[in-house]
Amino acid sequence: MVAHVNTVSLSGIDVKDVDVQVSLAPGIPAFNIVGLPDKAVGESKERVRAALESLGISLPPKRITVNLAPADLMKEGNHYDLPIALGLLASLDVLPSDALSSYLAVGELTLDGHLNRVSGVLPSALSAQSKGWGVICPEVCGGEAAWAGGCEVLAPKNLLTLINHFKGTQVLTPPEARIEELTRSTLDFKDIKGQESAKRAMEIAAAGGHNILLIGPPGAGKSMMAARMVDLLPPMSPQEALETTMIHSVGGMLEKGILLRKRPFRSPHHSASLPSLVGGGTKAKPGEISLAHNGVLFLDELPEFARTTLESLRQPMEAREVHVSRANHHVVYPANFQLIAAMNPCRCGYVSDPHQACGRAPKCASDYQAKLSGPLLDRIDIHVEVSDVSPTDLSLPPSHEGTDEIAERVLRARDIQNARYAALDHVRTNADVDGSLLEEACALSNVDHIYFAQAAEQLRLSARGYHRMLRVARTIADLDGAESPTRSHLNEALSYRRLIIRD
Repeated sequence: MVAHVNTVSLSGIDVKDVDVQVSLAPGIPAFNIVGLPDKAVGESKERVRAALESLGISLPPKRITVNLAPADLMKEGNHYDLPIALGLLASLDVLPSDALSSYLAVGELTLDGHLNRVSGVLPSALSAQSKGWGVICPEVCGGEAAWAGGCEVLAPKNLLTLINHFKGTQVLTPPEARIEELTRSTLDFKDIKGQESAKRAMEIAAAGGHNILLIGPPGAGKSMMAARMVDLLPPMSPQEALETTMIHSVGGMLEKGILLRKRPFRSPHHSASLPSLVGGGTKAKPGEISLAHNGVLFLDELPEFARTTLESLRQPMEAREVHVSRANHHVVYPANFQLIAAMNPCRCGYVSDPHQACGRAPKCASDYQAKLSGPLLDRIDIHVEVSDVSPTDLSLPPSHEGTDEIAERVLRARDIQNARYAALDHVRTNADVDGSLLEEACALSNVDHIYFAQAAEQLRLSARGYHRMLRVARTIADLDGAESPTRSHLNEALSYRRLIIRD
C-alpha cells in the first residue's frame, strides 16, 4: 500500500501541489527520497527517522521509498519533514491514511519530534482553503495559517500531540488569527526644524504614492524625513495586508504569525547586492523591493549603490512586479513599492556651500551625480533640494504642524483617489494612473494644456516625465480638494522636476 499526503512547493507567493507518496516494500533495507529533492529535503530522512524513534516508533527493515510528485518539479525547503513523517505513520498503520487525505501538511521536525517554524505557511493555507482541505502546521505558524479562514487548522507543538489528536485521546485547540497592533511611532515631523519645502514635497509624495529623490548636504535631515514617511501613509487595506504578509511569510520573516497592518519600511545598505535588492539567490527568495511591497523602500546614499543594482530597479518601478529568472527558477514577486532616495550633491556633500566646497567644484558634483542614469532618474517623480540647516534654525521652537496633521491631509487625498478609482483593481493611487484614465483624471483647460506642454518642452521632459508631472499635479489638486489641476498645481509639480548637474 502506498500512503499519500498533500503538501506544496513554493514558487514565490504561488504554490504548486505536491503529492508525497510513501511505500514500504520488501527488499534490502533503505530509505530513499526521489522526485528532485534538494539537500535540505534529502536530509529530512534522518530527521524523520530520529523523530519517530524518539516516540518509540522504529522503521521496519524494508525498502522505504518516498516519491515527491510531480517528479520534474524541484523540491526545496524544510517543510517536507512533516508530510514525509505522516506518510510513514500512515504506512505503519499508526494513523489512518484516509484521515490525512483532506489535509495539507507543512513543517520541519527536530530530532525529538517537535515542530519548527517554516516559511510560506500563509500561501500554503490559502491554497488548502481553496481546495476545501485542512492545514497541519507547527504551533508557531498556527496563527498565520488561521488567516486563510474557512478551513480547519491543526497546529501541534510536536508529532506526539498530532498522533494523539487523530487517535482521539487529545484535542488540539484551533489557533487564533492575530493582527498587528498599530502603535504610535515616536518619530514625528515636528522633530525636523525648517525644511518646509521638503516636508511639503514629502506630503505630496505620500498622498499620491510618488517616488521622491532628496538631494542635499550631510546632516540636512534627509534620512529623518524618510524614516517618518511611513507614518504619513494610511494603514493597509485588507487586500494589501494579505499580499504583504504573504511575501514576508515566503521570506521567512513572519516570526509571530501576525497579519501585518503597518506598511513596511525597508532601508538596505548601499553595499546590498543585486539579488538581495531585487530577489534571487539559490532559492529565489524575495528581495528588498518585494519586502517593501505596499510600503516604502528607502535608498540612502543613492550614488553609492552599484550601478547594475540601481539599474535593476527600472523595470520593477514601472511594472510593479519583479521577474526573478534563474537556471532552475522563474518566479514573479509583487513589487509595488514607493521609492524614497537620498543623496549628497557631490562626494564631499558641500558643492553649494562656498565656505566648504572643494576645489574640484562643480566637476566633483557632475562626476558624482553621473553615477545615476537618466532612465532611472526619469522614473522618480519628485526631485527636491534639501538645504542646509543653520544653528539658528535648530534653536527655533518645534513646528506647530507634525505627523498627525500631515497624515490627516494625506488620508483625505487618498480617500478622494479611492473614490475616483474604485472600479479599477490595478489602480490605488495617482502614481498608478496611466493612459486615457490619466487624461480623464487630469482634465486641463485648453489654455493650461498649452501652457503645460510648452513648459514640458522647455524642461525637455520625456513622455514618461510628462505623464509623471501630470500625476503629481493631480495629487496636489487632491490635497487642495480641487476638481481638476489648475495653473498653480501645474507650476508646483513642474518645480519638483529639477535638472541634475551635468557638465
